[in-house]
Order: sequence, then structure tokens, then C-alpha cells
Amino acid sequence: MMVGIVIISHSRTLAEGVAEVARAMGVGQAVVEPAGGDSEGRLGTSIDLVESAVAAADGGDGVLLLADLGSSVLTARMLIEDSGGEDVLLADAPLVEGAVAAASMAATGADLAAVHAAAEAAFDHRKTR
Repeated sequence: MMVGIVIISHSRTLAEGVAEVARAMGVGQAVVEPAGGDSEGRLGTSIDLVESAVAAADGGDGVLLLADLGSSVLTARMLIEDSGGEDVLLADAPLVEGAVAAASMAATGADLAAVHAAAEAAFDHRKTR
């Protein structure tokens, strides 16, 4: 079993691209599901798409959500509230860097708390220092 990861974005293309990069950095071991755009493929967010992605990513060890901004964050929070939030966490992390860090950690078999911490630690990796 492994912690799953869901990428929530207003853009289907962005969510799929971030998921692709994160899977590669998770050496093909990490389960990373995209949930981007609204239910018709336009810009927006869809609780139904997020719920489906969480179900697909959930291998029994919990699911980490990473969201881009605005309503994506609100959608993630709503899902956590509706589900009771025990096995689903939202990371306060940069989308791409957090997803890569989370996938790398998940691939090691780490628990949800460690994957969550890895995603949030991505803020510490500066690009210009």
C-alpha cells in the first residue's frame, strides 16, 4: 500500500502535466491522479472529479491533495470536510514542487504525515539562492 496524491487545478492540462512530472519523480511507484478543470473540460473545478481522483489514488494509506489556487483549495477543503478528513490531507505547498516532493516520498513507502511534510517542505527549496 502507498499514500496516493491528487493534483487539483483549474486546468485539466495543468493537473495532468503536474501529475505526469510527479509520477516520473516518484520513479513510477507513486500513484498521482489529476483532477483538473470542470466536469466539461473547461477551466474550473469539480468536486466530482476530485472525488473520483481521490478514489483512484486511495491505496489504503491515505491521500494527499495539492491544489493550485482559489476554488481548487475550497474544493479540496470541502472534500476533506465531507469525508471526515482522517485519511485525506491538503498540503500548503507549491503545486509542482510539492507534488514532486510528495511523490518522491510516497514512493519510499512513507506514511501520510511524512508525505504531507515533504510536500510542505518544498517551500524551502529556493531557486535563486
